[in-house]
Amino acid sequence: MSITRAGLLASLPSEWPHNLLPQIQEQVTASGRTLVVLDDDPTGTQTVHGVPVLTEWSTASLEAELRRRPDCFYVLTNSRSLPPAQAESLNAAIGRHLTTAANQARRGFAVVSRSDSTLRGHFPGEVDALAAALGHTFDAWLICPYFREGGRYTVDDVHYVAEGQQMIPAAQTPYAQDSAFGYRASNLREWVAEKTANRIPAADVASISLTDIRIGGPERVTDRLLNLPRGAVCVINAASYRDLEVVVAGLLAAEEQGRRYLYRTAASFVRVRAGITPRELLSAQELDAPGSGGGLFVAGSYVPKTTAQLNALLEQPGVVAVELNVLHLLDESTRETAIYDAAGAVNTALGAGQDVVLFTSRDLVTRSDAESALAIGRQVSDGLIAVVHAVETQPRYLVAKGGITSSDVATRGLNVRRAEVMGQILPGVPVWKLGPESRYPGSAYIVFPGNVGDTQSLAAIRNAFQGVTSC
Repeated sequence: MSITRAGLLASLPSEWPHNLLPQIQEQVTASGRTLVVLDDDPTGTQTVHGVPVLTEWSTASLEAELRRRPDCFYVLTNSRSLPPAQAESLNAAIGRHLTTAANQARRGFAVVSRSDSTLRGHFPGEVDALAAALGHTFDAWLICPYFREGGRYTVDDVHYVAEGQQMIPAAQTPYAQDSAFGYRASNLREWVAEKTANRIPAADVASISLTDIRIGGPERVTDRLLNLPRGAVCVINAASYRDLEVVVAGLLAAEEQGRRYLYRTAASFVRVRAGITPRELLSAQELDAPGSGGGLFVAGSYVPKTTAQLNALLEQPGVVAVELNVLHLLDESTRETAIYDAAGAVNTALGAGQDVVLFTSRDLVTRSDAESALAIGRQVSDGLIAVVHAVETQPRYLVAKGGITSSDVATRGLNVRRAEVMGQILPGVPVWKLGPESRYPGSAYIVFPGNVGDTQSLAAIRNAFQGVTSC
């Protein structure tokens, strides 16, 4: 049966009538704690602004950030690109470093394990490892994949992905067929059971409903949280930012009474939990890009949405296409030549002031087991980064498409260690201001998730910069 977005939303109770963000901001300040977001790829910064991002997690770096007493900062782990054992080890290390850093800085903290709104990621493994390393028992894990900017909604415990006006249960989307992170359940209680191999049966997964949120309000949410069994997993339903405000206000009230929760969420939750006021989309003029020169798009994501966006961009006049053949990257006899030729084509085009699109061939090469599939992804990303390393002309602006791609371009291609999220240039598409240690200090870096936007989104970014002719 077809479900439309308008029809589903119209069937729900009316939203809670009061704006709770000012109250949340007061609660965040009063708590004296920093929200630390461990982001399994860099796209999780897609709802915030004025927030630091660290790409390394030494105790010294974490302590220095905590001593600044921010309400929120991100740590880019890129763990979604790793095999399960490595992802778990990384989360455990960060948990230990964070605990030590917080003790030294004398600053409390709460933790978000930020992952994909389409349910791809190392759950429950990396969350188990993180929880153990943080050294205390959590009263509950909260699961909240709502992400308005990408059209992800959770209603009656079923998680939906909006495609146009249609609401598709998540397990019926291409994301659920992911070779590393695939799943069969759209109901989040059943999804938890599936992912934990029934260690946590669906019947044992708690849920805060939209009736709780929209009729009961923050007090009802607080009561539901306080009465969860110790160590429970609880699904959070949400269909609007106001729903998240109600949840967060109730959640912070429960935490004021001594409860501790570990959050596994998508990006929308972070903005509300940190008490960040929304801002308008950034204009190309605000990014202070040079008035001339060529832009560089780097695309490694292979999801259908990215391919459609690439096709629309490549149809624009004046765009130089540089394709990296994935089969050539995976063959040691042709890999070096493929990288050399692509780097030469990119440098020639940028040197001539042309806009360049560097992208991997669209035929997905994968394996049946998750670890081998992830290994192929790393080989392909390594090839893209080798080309970026060989770029000799600074691009006028740089767009990286896909989570693994944008992380690797930032950390390994541009040597970024700390950046600041400026805001979003399109809904769900963050822009970072690069730190002084990077290859392009102070430059704007556009982090474009693979599963966000419509067909014309990449072309729209190029068009925006074409309208800026001076600094």
